[in-house]
Order: sequence, then C-alpha cells, then structure tokens
Amino acid sequence: MSAIAAQVAKRVFLPVTLLLSFMVLLGLLVTRVLDDVWPFTVEDAVNRELAADRTGGWNDVSLVFSTLASTQLIVTVTVLVALVLRLVLHRWREPLFLCAAVTAQALVFLLTTMAIDRRRPAVEHMDVSPPTSSFPSGHTSASVALYVGIALLLALRAKSTAGKVTWWTLLALVPLGVALTRMYRGMHHPSDVVASFVNGGTCVAIMARAVLDRSLTWGRAKLPGRAPAGGDTPPAHAPAAG
Repeated sequence: MSAIAAQVAKRVFLPVTLLLSFMVLLGLLVTRVLDDVWPFTVEDAVNRELAADRTGGWNDVSLVFSTLASTQLIVTVTVLVALVLRLVLHRWREPLFLCAAVTAQALVFLLTTMAIDRRRPAVEHMDVSPPTSSFPSGHTSASVALYVGIALLLALRAKSTAGKVTWWTLLALVPLGVALTRMYRGMHHPSDVVASFVNGGTCVAIMARAVLDRSLTWGRAKLPGRAPAGGDTPPAHAPAAG
C-alpha cells in the first residue's frame, strides 16, 4: 500500500467508518432502547404541536429552507462553489474539502437509513417522503456539511474577527432553519435532526483535518540527512565527496 493510500485510509475512511458505526448505534438506541425514556417520550407531542401551529406564512418560509437542503440544490451548490474556489484560489485543497464533506455525510446518512427503520412522525406530511428511514434527516445533515463547510472556508480567509463571526452566523443559521422546518413540515422527529447535526458536523471536522490542515503531510516524510530518492545530483553548493 502506498504512503498516500495509507494516509487516506487512516484520516478519511477510518474516521468515517467509526462515524457510521456510531450513527447506527445511536439509531438503535433511539428507536429500540430509549424510545420510552425522556426526552424521546415527548417527541410525538412536539410533532403534533408543530403541526397544529402551521400557518400559511410559516408554510412558505419552511418551504424555502427545505428547498435549500434538497438533493438537487445541495449537489448544484456544492459543484458551483467548488468550481469558484478552484478558479479563485488556483488550488484543489478547498474544493476537495467541501466535496468530500458533503459526499461523506451522504454516504453515512444513506447507510444509516438502511440499518435503522423508523417511521416518520404521525402527522400530516407536507412533503413527499422518499423510501428511507426517518432517522436521520438527510436534508439537515447535507445542509450542515455544505453551509457550515462554506462558513469554515470563508472564516479562514476573513481578515477580521467581525468577518469570521458574520460568516459563521449567516451560514450556520441555514442548517438550523432546515432542521426546524423539517420537523415543522412533519418529516422528522426532533432526535432525527439532532443526529444529523452530529453526522454533518463530524464529516466537516474529519475532512477539515484531513484536507485543510497544512501541518499534515500525505506523502512519505523525509528522514534527516537522507539523500533524495532516485539518485538525484547533489545541490551545486554541496561539497564534493572526498
């Protein structure tokens, strides 16, 4: 196995696999072990209260946030932002980070729904639900990975604390709004969206460490005093061998 492949396995595949295992375990706990323990016992009441408080205005607002996290828009925004980052920064590090974070959360979400069978809330559903488990919320985890990922990239380039706070505040509000509206529209239980913050946020952290951390090297480290591989000619300033 090459040095780079080993590093990818260590820094990407292993953490994502551990996250998937945790998400499946969490889903089993929520749906089969702790379903009769507070606060999970009040989730149905929360779902009914949100459904009872629906109004025309909030229905429109919730549709906007729900659309911001739709699969089509998530993919489109990810591709467009990645292209802009590549063209502006002239390097692959930032676009690779964003694409990897969004892709990783999608894989964890999909595999988790295959392992966890949870029905959606017993209220009127305002959206057509895909044939996947209610746990976790794909809309929420995708919005966390994308919009928090973008916020991280912009905050890293911001020149002032005010700029960093602004980017974090504006873009972090998107997944929060998505989470609330997915519950409001009767598509997910509260614990579904909480778990999705874990999924999306952890994927951002994993990929930030693997891709954005410049202190980490992906190739084989050079040993002190070791001659370059391939029999390269010593630098001109080096003394000739005696």
